[in-house]
Amino acid sequence: MSKKIVITGATGLIGRKLSNEFIKEGNQVTVVSRSIDKARKIIPDAYNYIEWDYKKEPADFVNGNDIIIHLMGENIMAKRWSDDHKKNVFESRVDSTYALVKAISNAEDKPSAFIHSSAIGFYGIGNFEADENTIKGNGFLADVVDAWEKEAEKVEKENVRRVSVRLGIVLDKNDGALKRMILPFRLFIGGPLGSGKQWFPWISIDDVVRIFKFIIENEKISGPVNAVSPGVVSMKEFASSLGNVLKRPALIRVPEFILKLILGEAAEALIYGVKVKSKKLGENRFEYNDVSISEALKKIMD
Repeated sequence: MSKKIVITGATGLIGRKLSNEFIKEGNQVTVVSRSIDKARKIIPDAYNYIEWDYKKEPADFVNGNDIIIHLMGENIMAKRWSDDHKKNVFESRVDSTYALVKAISNAEDKPSAFIHSSAIGFYGIGNFEADENTIKGNGFLADVVDAWEKEAEKVEKENVRRVSVRLGIVLDKNDGALKRMILPFRLFIGGPLGSGKQWFPWISIDDVVRIFKFIIENEKISGPVNAVSPGVVSMKEFASSLGNVLKRPALIRVPEFILKLILGEAAEALIYGVKVKSKKLGENRFEYNDVSISEALKKIMD
């Protein structure tokens, strides 16, 4: 049955993939973006386009829709973590979520589900295993995610199902972390970041789209959901697999102190990866398409 779906942050990596997939399936998709012109080019067949500034305008567009998918947020790794950038990262997630939840509270015809992108940064940094039952970790990202999810959780008071999709490192050759790593490898200067021993909790963009669809279809799923592949590897293993796929060596390791010089505090997110697993997707029998990192990279780079 066709659904009325609102997607904020629709022109980002995940948003554009989800939007076009839902449209292809015959759903009525409303695209919310800071730039309607950009949205029309990237997602040409949406039902409606809405330009929204969460700081100035109420989110009245939630009324009468079935599903709200909230993907809006400042790119965390776009620049060094200055006080201004950290403020933008926090507010773009927490304040925009507050605005949407408030609008849902005021809506006469409320959605059945509020699904928002979150992050495995909730677990902090360190060499340990984590699933959805693991407590909050330490650090800036953990604090952001915690505040973000607590704001989203308030929608449950309106009898609206809430799902916080804690995304791992999303792999797509045209965007995100993988795109930034490809060029050094092509120039024969690629290799692991930091010690290489840290965990690299990845997920293919195709499986991300399938996870969001799975969550919509399975109404018993709620709360936090880790969107990570069960085939988690170390940074060294990831770099080696990428090198093999690109037919390049993976020998030039980028030392921790260099990463810290370039990225500052943000380097910690790359240097100290947690081994994250998705207990909830496993319990609900979600079937991944991409489990092997080498096979996933071959498919992604094809």
